[in-house]
Amino acid sequence: MTYNRLLKKYGILLGIFLLMAAAVLISGCSISEKEDQKEKNSFETKKAYDLPVDTGEKEEAEEDCKNVMKLVSDIYTQADKGEASNVVLSEETINKMMDRITATGNPVISSLTYSNMKNYKTMENFLKTCADGKKGMTVMYEVHVDGGIGRKKYVFDGTDMYVLYTAVNWNQENSPVISYISYTRIREWRYTEKGWFCYELCVPEPPEVSEIVDGSCLVRVRPMTEENRELSLKCVKGIGYQGNNLLCSNWDADHMEALDYNGMYQYLYAVKYGERFDAEKYRDGIPEEEFESLIMEYLPITKEQIREYAVFDEEKGNYVWERLSCFNYELDFFWTSIPEVIDIRENEDGTVTLTVDAVCDMVLCDDAVITHELTVRFLDDGRFQYLGNQIRNNGIQRIPDYQYRIYQN
Repeated sequence: MTYNRLLKKYGILLGIFLLMAAAVLISGCSISEKEDQKEKNSFETKKAYDLPVDTGEKEEAEEDCKNVMKLVSDIYTQADKGEASNVVLSEETINKMMDRITATGNPVISSLTYSNMKNYKTMENFLKTCADGKKGMTVMYEVHVDGGIGRKKYVFDGTDMYVLYTAVNWNQENSPVISYISYTRIREWRYTEKGWFCYELCVPEPPEVSEIVDGSCLVRVRPMTEENRELSLKCVKGIGYQGNNLLCSNWDADHMEALDYNGMYQYLYAVKYGERFDAEKYRDGIPEEEFESLIMEYLPITKEQIREYAVFDEEKGNYVWERLSCFNYELDFFWTSIPEVIDIRENEDGTVTLTVDAVCDMVLCDDAVITHELTVRFLDDGRFQYLGNQIRNNGIQRIPDYQYRIYQN
């Protein structure tokens, strides 16, 4: 075979090879594009948030919201809204609005802490029906502190539950305006023995978003007793679990050295005076007399013990105080939990033991992250003292270690 014929032969083979390679490359690109499109279509199919809202459902939701706003229009118009740009209605006004909406027959709650649901049996029956795998739906209204109202329509199709949420607010002319509407599938849900409706909404996840979106929701269905509610407000709501360890550590009158006195002062201040602690007033510390008298009012402790356990600046004659910050506060959703009294036991020595659950409606979505027993003594003048706290069932192992506001040198 001559050189020219060889060159020609291999030239043809090379051409065929290049054509085949190109075909494979084009085919590969086509396959890749098809796979990308398939993945995109799959994502759109699986996407369970920001779902399209049926026109009829949208119109019904908006009409319902406006009708409910008309029901409470006179209450809102006559309410004292203060001078601030952000309206915050009184508990009395919110309760009046709830009572008025109760006439619709739908479940009604408010965004106030320890709010009891009106017409709760309707919601409870709906959830029990869903737990049996039966289709159903119910509409719940929520009165917000600014007087706006949220409407949540829960729909169960026998397999999945969805919620259509519509928000309506008042404009400057005191007319209702629809501000938001969304339709979302609920990823998972449960109705607890205590009567809480816990669920997690489907939300955007990384890499679609750079930050975690919390889809957790916790709704009290079965009401608290009035006594439990009153003692929750009186004894534990103002203390909470953030910035102090009065309710999230084990202690009693003989073991008080581990309490964070410098941290708890601002919360005891709020309990006593019913107002927020003025941080600017105490930037340089809290005078010893003010600090010690308040601590001794609420705890069975002496001045000498306080001086030993708390961080005291002898040169200035005051107790050190600092704001919560990234340097003295470890972020964890547990600290946002709300304490609620679930049981009351009177003791032979005249003290009272309150059984308290830490309810967390963020991420953890748990109606009892920990359960603890708080012993108090009520005095004849209406005041009370904390005498001890014990966390049940080794629950202290399930929560983060407490970080003290200020450490002793």
